[in-house]
Amino acid sequence: MRFLLIGDVIGRTGRRAVSTLLPSIKKEYDVDFVVLNGENLAHGNGINQKVFNEVVSSGVDVITSGNHTFDKKEVLPILDTDPRLLRPANLPPMAKGRGFGVYEKNGKKILVINLMGRVFIGIPLDCPFRKFDDIYQEFKDKVDYIIVDFHGEATSEKQAFGFYVDGRATIVFGTHTHVQTSDERFLPKGTVFITDVGMTGPLDSVIGMRKDEIIQKFITGMPQKYEPAEGRFIFNALFFDAESGVIKRISILEQSGRI
Repeated sequence: MRFLLIGDVIGRTGRRAVSTLLPSIKKEYDVDFVVLNGENLAHGNGINQKVFNEVVSSGVDVITSGNHTFDKKEVLPILDTDPRLLRPANLPPMAKGRGFGVYEKNGKKILVINLMGRVFIGIPLDCPFRKFDDIYQEFKDKVDYIIVDFHGEATSEKQAFGFYVDGRATIVFGTHTHVQTSDERFLPKGTVFITDVGMTGPLDSVIGMRKDEIIQKFITGMPQKYEPAEGRFIFNALFFDAESGVIKRISILEQSGRI
């Protein structure tokens, strides 16, 4: 099986990057299964049916999310009805939607778990380490692969989680910070890990948002309205071939409106 994990997709520019590049990347790498973090799909915050459909139609199998999952109320019926959309599993038990799912592809069963870190996040969450344990105990003998999107702010928490699940999860890929790290590797017991896969969205931006307002926020300390940037994109992802053991970071820049 060959997997592609795509980082936080930001607004219209990020969706354009996915629709432009994903079909050719899937063909080039012979990708079997695609997981994409989509919590910023709809104008930089949240998910609605239109953008969900748009991304799925580009060839995405599962969409994970994070702290912006519920920013658009239109997401609620999708969470209720479509198993391809996940929200963090360690949200309070009464939260809408599901935090993990089992998907079948090419005769293999793949468990995808969406978890969120607690450091600097600022919303009530159960322990992601213990939540993984609970899910793992239920499914460890029922699936062929386990993929975890760990959506977190602190690199230390992400790395600690990676080592905690090493040898149990197939892949742990970090999301949320929007900046790709260059530490893709096999952990000692065989889990594929990267601290943060990076964002897919506007290149000339501050983590996806228009830079002028962000700069003014830092200079003046006054509130600003953040808007997704436009222009050329960056596409960030991680590829893993479970048969050959190849791990590869993918980072593609759009140059002056052309690939």
